Amino acid sequence: MTSKNVGVIGLGAMGLGIAKTLRTNGFNVHVCDVRPGAADAFAQEGGVACASPAALAAACPVLVSVVVNAAQTESVLFGENGAAAAMPAGSTFIMCSTVDPNWSIALEARLAEKGVNYVDAPISGGAAKAASGQMTMMTSAKPAAYAAADAVLDAMAGKVYRLGDGAGAGSKVKIINQLLAGVHIAAAAEAMALGLREGVDAAALYEVITNSAGNSWMFENRMAHVLAADYTPLSAVDIFVKDLGLVLDTARATKFPLPLASTAHQMFMQASTAGFAKEDDSAVIKIFPGIELPKKKDGAA
Repeated sequence: MTSKNVGVIGLGAMGLGIAKTLRTNGFNVHVCDVRPGAADAFAQEGGVACASPAALAAACPVLVSVVVNAAQTESVLFGENGAAAAMPAGSTFIMCSTVDPNWSIALEARLAEKGVNYVDAPISGGAAKAASGQMTMMTSAKPAAYAAADAVLDAMAGKVYRLGDGAGAGSKVKIINQLLAGVHIAAAAEAMALGLREGVDAAALYEVITNSAGNSWMFENRMAHVLAADYTPLSAVDIFVKDLGLVLDTARATKFPLPLASTAHQMFMQASTAGFAKEDDSAVIKIFPGIELPKKKDGAA
């Protein structure tokens, strides 16, 4: 790409980090977000706030969409003041959401009819890695789309995996990652809950497990939230209701059994309907009966 203008749609935990990383790496970053003031706050530190995805598309040859799901992606592209109508032929749309792979394949075809390149590019790593440029991207795209997007992709992430020559492969790998992430969080919560039920000191259990063979990245990261009694949503319970649902839908299409993913999905569903939908996904531990969870220490926020 010759222009240094790049647009970022969605300034949530990941999108804001991506926008800051691109700005740090020398791009002229244009942003928009449905929340009043979010784009202006970014622009005050350098960058351009746009009122709509359409305004963003008119200014930038490459757009990076970092919204929650397929429905929001549809809205930013084809809704009122959507980007698709304003994107000239040769523009490129990088889609970073976790979605049904078949939906992503169909979106590539829809944008191709408008002469727009498409990169299927789900992301992983969390807000901190997005902000430091160290997140992982699982991408697949046609060669022309990669040619247009490579400079932006490499500036956004520490690892950019190029997994295929068309949409779908990136989203398939991402939902497999989410299968493992969801099952690991559910298993971590189950293990910590058993320890609490049996009267084991929670901090001691955490110390032992994180230095033993039973540890996982998710146990180490999420059970720290439980110990701190901090369920501020870095990734909410309902994200895994959605993502494990996508996993199961994909497997169901070919009658492929996923017993562990199914159980984890039910656990997150139970947590959601119990009132913890918007809490951090570690709040899945709250579904277990007869345990006393750690409380915030005196003086903690």
